[in-house]
Amino acid sequence: MQLPAYRTVLAYGEREIVIKKSRFIGHAKPVESEEEAVQFIEEIKKKHWNATHNCSAYIIGERDQFQKASDDGEPSGTAGKPILEVLKHQGLKNTAVVVTRYFGGIMLGAGGLVRAYTDGAVAGIEAAGAVEMVLHREVKVEVDYTWLGKLENELRGKEVKTGGTEFTDKVVLTCLPLAGEADAFAAWMTDVTQGQAVITAGETKYFYT
Repeated sequence: MQLPAYRTVLAYGEREIVIKKSRFIGHAKPVESEEEAVQFIEEIKKKHWNATHNCSAYIIGERDQFQKASDDGEPSGTAGKPILEVLKHQGLKNTAVVVTRYFGGIMLGAGGLVRAYTDGAVAGIEAAGAVEMVLHREVKVEVDYTWLGKLENELRGKEVKTGGTEFTDKVVLTCLPLAGEADAFAAWMTDVTQGQAVITAGETKYFYT
């Protein structure tokens, strides 16, 4: 079963913060699988091979089935777990975060490390941009050209998301109502066109808001 909506990050992002001369670089990226998350973490480790630590965490799955955190050499529980807690606190799914640290010579202590890795994770997520992904269903509405103006006005009035128009011997409008409202939308289209539309339901897709 697909979720009607979930929060994730829009795209890869990174941001650096400096805490007591240590550089912390937060990296965040949307991922669809554990393999993708692991690959992303390895890419950051390769890019920052000379960093003191590359600590990470990810949450994947509709029910957050896949979760993992790594301290990467920092004292146990001071890095990976705080990063994972940021993901949980922000309600993010299908998201991987790596916080790279270049040691600046000043010890932070356990509490300081927890705060630093928390802040590093938040910085990376802010750079990537947290968004809500909402499930829509593709519904194609095929009508004669005489209906085009009316349909476009009706769709604008209801603020229905659309995905393009095909012009052949008929007009085919690709509409993207919320997945849970697709049946009601099809019934409404039938009513608006007085039963003269050919309506075909397609696949579901997530779009961000």
